[in-house]
Amino acid sequence: MKIWFTEHNWPWCPERYRFPTEQMLLTLFPGEKPEYPEELPKELGGERGVMIALSRGAVKTSVSVLVKLEDQYRNGVVRFPSDKLDEPDEAVYHTVSHALKQAFYKAGAALLGYELPWGSLTGVRPVKLPTRAMLAGKTARQAEQELREVYRVSPPRAALAVECAQAALDVDRGLDGDGMALYIGVPFCPTRCAYCSFISADVKRSLALVEPYVDGLCREIELAGSLLREQGLHIGCAYMGGGTPTTLSAEQLDRVLTAVERFLPMERCSEFTVEAGRPDTITADKLETLKAHRIHRISVNPQTMEDDVLRAMGRAHTAGQIVDAMELARRHFGGMVNMDLIAGLPADTLEGFGRTLDRVLEMDPANITVHTLALKKGARLTEEGGELCAPETVEGMLALASDRLRGAGYAPYYLYRQKYMSGSFENVGWCRPGTVCAYNIVMMEELQSVLSLGAGGVTKLVDPSNRKIIRLNNPKYAKEYLESWDKIAADKRAAAQFQAELSQRAPIEN
Repeated sequence: MKIWFTEHNWPWCPERYRFPTEQMLLTLFPGEKPEYPEELPKELGGERGVMIALSRGAVKTSVSVLVKLEDQYRNGVVRFPSDKLDEPDEAVYHTVSHALKQAFYKAGAALLGYELPWGSLTGVRPVKLPTRAMLAGKTARQAEQELREVYRVSPPRAALAVECAQAALDVDRGLDGDGMALYIGVPFCPTRCAYCSFISADVKRSLALVEPYVDGLCREIELAGSLLREQGLHIGCAYMGGGTPTTLSAEQLDRVLTAVERFLPMERCSEFTVEAGRPDTITADKLETLKAHRIHRISVNPQTMEDDVLRAMGRAHTAGQIVDAMELARRHFGGMVNMDLIAGLPADTLEGFGRTLDRVLEMDPANITVHTLALKKGARLTEEGGELCAPETVEGMLALASDRLRGAGYAPYYLYRQKYMSGSFENVGWCRPGTVCAYNIVMMEELQSVLSLGAGGVTKLVDPSNRKIIRLNNPKYAKEYLESWDKIAADKRAAAQFQAELSQRAPIEN
């Protein structure tokens, strides 16, 4: 779709506002790609296009967005006080971007003839808005009202976001400046699922890398531990993901977790979750190893309990094997198990998804995460195409999940969105009372620094005083990870130094 910035009195150059413009274009019209012609047309005629104008007046400034699809068009206008354009650059960018997105959404929604479930919100972390609102002194009701009136979020989604924000506030109260969350990545899986775009390798094709990778990971763990202990820092919560960590053998898992216990400051760690994930990787000796290292919770992720849907996804296991894996998990971890489901998988139906919910609830896990299928770049499903569930079917699946999970005593505690998500919906984590996975909240709401070890890990250094985040990326692939020790070591030193300086500051009042 062609996009024109039609006025010349923008703060800075109009090109700076391409990012919020493209965010809203992707949200409203997922199949459209932005184009920026050099010259303005005398008239749009039969073209599809977006015209964006900013007009500064003495008192008010207007941002106007006209959206045209063939022979129909709509215009959206948002106004704000003109003196906001005299504020510092970052504040001006935020004000103008916000107005542009709201105006674009008004025009686009009017043209489409319906509202989106998350309104004009385009980010992956919608819970941040009500969390910050309540930290600033607003009530839950006021935070929900802001989502509905300012961002035009649907009432059910606004209420859901506020519920998750309250869980985030509960976790936030227990965080301190000398603590960090920990992520350990294992980028191997038994096979690659059709919907997957994570940096992970089919273990059959990369077997020669697994043992050297474990060696390299243990080396990074040792270095990180020495740096954190030197600075008087500790790990508050931890998560091992991937990939599928239980692709490793019991002996390899033992080596990694022994290194964690020996070197990292885990004495105050309140929870440690390991992504067992694929039931075809779960064995009694691996679970015994995890339990021996005081792992708190594991994940067993069926995604569906329908065998035909599992085959369509490229999973090399059956629903029966999921039941067997859960029986093993219960013997070692009781109910402290998370199970992931995906709404909208190819070959699934509303009735089939309902059967999956019933079977998962019978297994009574502590946590159930309900994802919406996202068509990610690099995933086989995206590249090969295929028939997908209609958005209204996905919406029905999510509504069914909410009703049945609430009825079974689960409550939502964290939430996030992704690009290219079916129906523009969300992923929601549900938990039994007292079984919140704090790591999920810390990571998703960016409440605290997260130290990431292993290939593909992204260390996030969070300064709560100004909400600034510094990201330090480990190399994505196992081979490059093993060849990049100098960079990895330098980043770990920078992370420990950052957190040490943060911990020495006076506590900041929320």
